[in-house]
Amino acid sequence: MTTLLILTVLVLVAIAIWQMGKIFELSQLKADASRAQIANDTDNKNQGYLLFAFLIFIYAITIFSFVKYSKFLLPEAASEHGPGYDQLMWVSFAVIFFVQTITQALLHYFGYKYRGEEGKKALFYADNDRLEFIWTIIPVVVLAGLIIWGLYSWTNIMDVNEDDDPLIVELYAQQFNWTARYGGADNVLGDASVRLIDINRANVMGLDEADPNATDDVIVKELHIPVGRKVNFYMRSQDVLHSAYMPHFRAQMNCVPGMVTEFSFTPTITTEQMRLNPEVVDKVKRTNVIRAEKAAKGIPNNDPWEFDYILLCNKICGTSHYNMQMKIIVETEEEYNEWMKSQKTFAETVLPVQ
Repeated sequence: MTTLLILTVLVLVAIAIWQMGKIFELSQLKADASRAQIANDTDNKNQGYLLFAFLIFIYAITIFSFVKYSKFLLPEAASEHGPGYDQLMWVSFAVIFFVQTITQALLHYFGYKYRGEEGKKALFYADNDRLEFIWTIIPVVVLAGLIIWGLYSWTNIMDVNEDDDPLIVELYAQQFNWTARYGGADNVLGDASVRLIDINRANVMGLDEADPNATDDVIVKELHIPVGRKVNFYMRSQDVLHSAYMPHFRAQMNCVPGMVTEFSFTPTITTEQMRLNPEVVDKVKRTNVIRAEKAAKGIPNNDPWEFDYILLCNKICGTSHYNMQMKIIVETEEEYNEWMKSQKTFAETVLPVQ
């Protein structure tokens, strides 16, 4: 695939250079009728055929892309708001594809039908109120519907509140890793600031050691969340603009230095359940075939892969941006509670240090 892309780029570059050469050549021609290039009927007919060929190419590459690359799409959403989000996206895709199919066909057809011919005079409407009303009102109605639907969905998704006893978690971003902090037994996060970071005391998130709410906070490098329970995420960045992106939950929010952003969702599918999803099983199988081939050639870091939910950074935040990720485990409430019992609190890890 990489070789094909490189060859494609080289061909496009060559065509661009050739076209620039033609433009330069034309710019050097003297303005005399004997050297003017005027298209004749044969040229116009050939251009019309090329338009049809390009139309076929557009449809062919579109169909090929759907068939070839649909397997790389995300599996079903693993959050309560995810299915509604996906529905809006697919309806938008359907509208765009439908309009694109019709407009491209008409564009290329009329380009051929009304090509230049000797003795043929072009006809046109100087003004047609009804036609202009039709091609104006249809896009207005369709786009207004999509925008209103989108705003309604966004309002529901961004309704971050403390109804239903949500789990409180902070996601802390820094070049180039994530750290998660839980509110502990009281489910309340202690105050924190980058000005309070003390590397010597391992206070890497800048928690206020004088705040009682901070003593039972739990700081981890692997995110565990219970299935079926709402999670309110509060996000901070230590250095540059990051973006907390959890694709399987259809969740994303920027992490902005100097402010706290927030996002909320309820996970609906555990990690173990998602691993049994046929699409995920197929992806794992295909991935491990590739990894096995690379491992056989002695290429390192190609151990068999197992699916896990993941937190990524979706902003280009520096040289190691691609590797800024955190494993997410969705489990039952009982499993989550057992895991939480095994974690040490801020008081146990930092405050006793002298």
